[in-house]
Amino acid sequence: MLVAAALALVVIAVIYGLMEKPVRVQTQAVSRGPMTVSVEEDGKTRVIDRYTITAPVAGFLRRIRLDEGDPVSAGQDVATLEPLRPENPDPRTRARAQADVDAAEAALRRAEEEVERVAAEADYAQAEYRRKQGLFKEGIVSQDEFDRAEAQARAAEAALKSARFAVEVARHQLEAARTALRYTAEAAPSEAIELKSPVTGSVFEVFRESEGVVSTGEAVMEIGDPSALEVEVDLLSDDAVKVEPGTRVFFERWGGGDPLEGRVRVVEPSGFLKISALGVEEQRVLIISDITSPREVWKNLGDEYRVDASFVIWEGEDVLRVPESALFRHEGGWAVFVVEGGRASLRPVEIGQRNGVTAQVLSGLSEGEEVIIHPNRDVEDGARIKPWQE
Repeated sequence: MLVAAALALVVIAVIYGLMEKPVRVQTQAVSRGPMTVSVEEDGKTRVIDRYTITAPVAGFLRRIRLDEGDPVSAGQDVATLEPLRPENPDPRTRARAQADVDAAEAALRRAEEEVERVAAEADYAQAEYRRKQGLFKEGIVSQDEFDRAEAQARAAEAALKSARFAVEVARHQLEAARTALRYTAEAAPSEAIELKSPVTGSVFEVFRESEGVVSTGEAVMEIGDPSALEVEVDLLSDDAVKVEPGTRVFFERWGGGDPLEGRVRVVEPSGFLKISALGVEEQRVLIISDITSPREVWKNLGDEYRVDASFVIWEGEDVLRVPESALFRHEGGWAVFVVEGGRASLRPVEIGQRNGVTAQVLSGLSEGEEVIIHPNRDVEDGARIKPWQE
């Protein structure tokens, strides 16, 4: 009896050893839902409209009382200059000053003509936006088409604001040129010159904090409008070709809570060479975007602040998705292991868009099917498997 029992145990042990042991695996269900494909890169903000105030003539600059960050209004006195009267006015100098006045007058005319042109474009963009808004409410145009019309209207409004800024700057430059012309005359005035801000904004930089002698054209301070911000991002050229004006972009890690929304305004037509931190040569393209989130949300964002930009190059609302970790190469295409009856079943699939986390399924899978993620070498077609979840 003992011998028979021992033999039975040996037989059972052999049979158990010959039995196929299930491979422990992780699984995840194929699902439907929204999916986004984006290109991410660091960027920084910059003020669109800025102006450098310079000395119209050589003279003694009194100490400037303004500091960086101080608000200024259009027409406000920001610095005082005591001109140095030339001992012998040079006719050539006066002729050059007259030429500067003529050039400044021409620049002002061009700036005013540009305002008229941009204003017409802004009116058209606003009318198109209102038209698309009505069609969107009726379900005739898509969300993307409506968003593009809204972005174009915002961009046109920003362009008009910049064009008007350019007019104010041109007027200021004309006044500075006329001042320089007056001080080249035989009977030049001797009173001090008050340097004025051409626009309402803030002081970005004071170049001469201490009083002293300055030469003609020397920079005194820089002024701009901190509310007129844009974001510049340089993308790798093979990513930049996927981005176009109107592309949605999100700005994260800017110092606030929720990401800011924006739209691409300009994709520079020319690239440039940049050396990466690893010493690799990269061909990059500059992308300029406008922030479309309400101003009050990002009112503390300033010039040259760092942001993380995410450009949306593709998105879908009802997409059949599979984890990218379930995909592997098979016979020149893609395949996954599907869980069927406790076994792994190799199945070829057709994949569309990918974002590094999930992939769009075009064919080969159905919603709800379980696939094996991160399959190891022990997983093969027909192998017994046991999910770790069980």
